[in-house]
Amino acid sequence: MRAIGLTTFGGPDVLEVLDLPEPQAGPGEVRLRVHAAAVNPTDVMFRTGGHAARLEGTAPPFVPGMDAAGVVDQVGPGVERLAVGQRVVAMTLFTGAHGGAYAERVVVPAASVVAAPEGVGFPEASTLLMNAATARMALDALGLPRGASVVVTGAAGAVGGYAVELAKADGLHVIADASPDDADLVRGFGADHVVERGAEVASAVRALVPDGVPGLVDGSLQTTEVLPAIADGGTLVELRGWPGPAERGIRVVPIIVAGVMGDTAMLDTLSRQAEQGVLSLRVAEVMPAGEAAQAHRRLEAGGLRGRLVLDFS
Repeated sequence: MRAIGLTTFGGPDVLEVLDLPEPQAGPGEVRLRVHAAAVNPTDVMFRTGGHAARLEGTAPPFVPGMDAAGVVDQVGPGVERLAVGQRVVAMTLFTGAHGGAYAERVVVPAASVVAAPEGVGFPEASTLLMNAATARMALDALGLPRGASVVVTGAAGAVGGYAVELAKADGLHVIADASPDDADLVRGFGADHVVERGAEVASAVRALVPDGVPGLVDGSLQTTEVLPAIADGGTLVELRGWPGPAERGIRVVPIIVAGVMGDTAMLDTLSRQAEQGVLSLRVAEVMPAGEAAQAHRRLEAGGLRGRLVLDFS
């Protein structure tokens, strides 16, 4: 089968088209005929060696990708919830035994696979799970009651946009940041207030909420810069592992999305919310799978709104 992978870590050009044996679904697993795989920042981190320690003892080639959409084409023993021919979305672990989503076929634990949103194409569906699950984890870590205020930085990005939409669905009051060019986009996600992105976000938040907010999702990875926006004893959720320390009794919670890859109920709820229009699926461009290196270059260059998607159909 055709896959996109690497035998050594490095720049985008290490990605190459590979011919690999088809994987077989074992107990509790399903195999997907992948139609679309989203390109995420974590794929770039993987390609450059950021996850190398987790691959110790595994021989290359390595196949990136954590987000896939396609059709179930093989069901392993013990799987009853999913059926051959079913349209699905899945989260895959590129450090696992079967490799990641950049392949025509991928084997995934059944718990990480749910029905695709109805009425949504494979490219759009492939952009959903990893980023939306990260946003859901972040809001759950905050545990704010309805009516409370939350700040979302990086709100024009994939995780940030989902965080705004899910926070509004949870009944929260949302303050989000955006550049002037993205302000209308972020308001469209439902943000109640939009402040200008950058180093002055915390001051802008305090102008709206003088005592500070009880929770903040740091989608822009500003860490210490956003701490002044948070009330004493509040919570900061970090998406790239920064653990603090903070100040004034602020709790810092780093989250890793791999922790919910087997939470089928959560993943299914997110898929249904996309189906209902609660979550906006944004595709920047669909590119042939063989252009994965170019997709990585474009992602690293920044400025995308929506995800690049590799077409394996």
